[in-house]
Amino acid sequence: MAQNKNFLAVDLGASHGRAILGKYDGKKLNLDLLHDFKNSGVNLNGNLFWDVLKQFSEIKNGLKKAAAEGFKLYSMGIDTWGVDYALLDQSGTLISNPYHYRDQRTDNIMTEVFSKIPKAEIYQKTGNQFLQLNTLFQLYADKLKRPWILENAADLLFMPDLMNYFLTGEKNNEHTIASTSQLFNPLTNNWEEYIFKKLNLNLDLMQKIIYPGTEIGYLLKNIKAELNINNNLKVVAVGSHDTASAVAAAPISAEKSAYISSGTWSLLGMELDRAIINEESLKNNFTNEIGLENKIRFLKNLTGLWLIQESKKIWNKNNKDLTYSQISKAAEKAESYLFRIDPDHNDFLNPDNMIEAVKNYCRKTDQYVPDSIGEIAGGIYESLAYKYAEEINKLEKITNKKIDYVNIVGGGSRAELICQYTADLSKKVVIAGPVEAAAAGNILAQLMAAGEIKNLKEGRELIKNSFRLKKYYPGN
Repeated sequence: MAQNKNFLAVDLGASHGRAILGKYDGKKLNLDLLHDFKNSGVNLNGNLFWDVLKQFSEIKNGLKKAAAEGFKLYSMGIDTWGVDYALLDQSGTLISNPYHYRDQRTDNIMTEVFSKIPKAEIYQKTGNQFLQLNTLFQLYADKLKRPWILENAADLLFMPDLMNYFLTGEKNNEHTIASTSQLFNPLTNNWEEYIFKKLNLNLDLMQKIIYPGTEIGYLLKNIKAELNINNNLKVVAVGSHDTASAVAAAPISAEKSAYISSGTWSLLGMELDRAIINEESLKNNFTNEIGLENKIRFLKNLTGLWLIQESKKIWNKNNKDLTYSQISKAAEKAESYLFRIDPDHNDFLNPDNMIEAVKNYCRKTDQYVPDSIGEIAGGIYESLAYKYAEEINKLEKITNKKIDYVNIVGGGSRAELICQYTADLSKKVVIAGPVEAAAAGNILAQLMAAGEIKNLKEGRELIKNSFRLKKYYPGN
């Protein structure tokens, strides 16, 4: 076994991105943050877009810092959020900036699609949770509202596929990110041709599906020259959906474990060998997405720390200049369980002022209206934990499996209040960590591609040996 290899994980999230160096010595994995940058949608004439050229520039900045600090990288991999996509023309040129999944052009589009294909039929063929932001509904919105774009498009690339294309010139659709689209059938493991035909969408837009651990190609010569990189740097397909990478790094050790990948979104579920597509999973809106080693991520997409992130923006605009740690401490000091919101209510999808949205929701539902930072933040944390407990209960019933442990990974694993509330309300033992789960899982796929670890099981043992995990036990 070779030792002392360096890997780069680019974890591009919906609120910020990171370039993280993974140093592997044969026994442990150590992560160092090389580059951190903000990422958010750009509002242009009432629509919300991603600035993909800025994102690509920041990825190059991460590579530049690695080279400047003398790290010779064996390979790199990119993971991002799901569902969003870019369209290229016949020459391989980006046609327009990709829309942000929170853009309102998909309002009421689900109804339009259901008039062409019944909801139950779509679920039977894709097993995906219904959200108006899914690729299926975004693509159909393009067909209705800007058909000339689709008429001139030759290729569709999801966000990590696009960045890989910019780096290597190779066009593919990675397996885990494809499974978020509601255009993919987890039973046949391929694009669902029936949906494309019924909606008159062009199946030729889609690319060959590649799997985590596939070597996509080498960094283009012009990029190497620009960044002063001397070696042939491999770009590897990882679990390109950030949740797939995060779940890969969750220290799941038994069938009795559930996971919550906690960030802007909360992805709550179990890892299964087969998809569950039935009336009960449809009724409860659970999704079947793909993970490493073709595992099924049977999960529910829930609103997560978006509520706190957006509240923090408002407090900072009002000259509070708060850190997340200060917000959490204020919540600890506030009185508990004053109110409860539904984090997934449409009121919280993309409000201009999250704090006012929380207060208005409480007024509409005849609850105590919070005022202080501690009350608002505490109520949000509690509401998230209530939601987790409810969905864990549903998960047990649908899978017919008893859950004893909940692995919380990602940024939310640092939020001690959420971890403890989740343990208290679910009556499960919560195992928190690693924080940089998506980056760690990203590098696990690269380690497998390099032949350094054999499989996911071995990778999870590496995670346990490399990172501090904290347990929370149910209390009152």
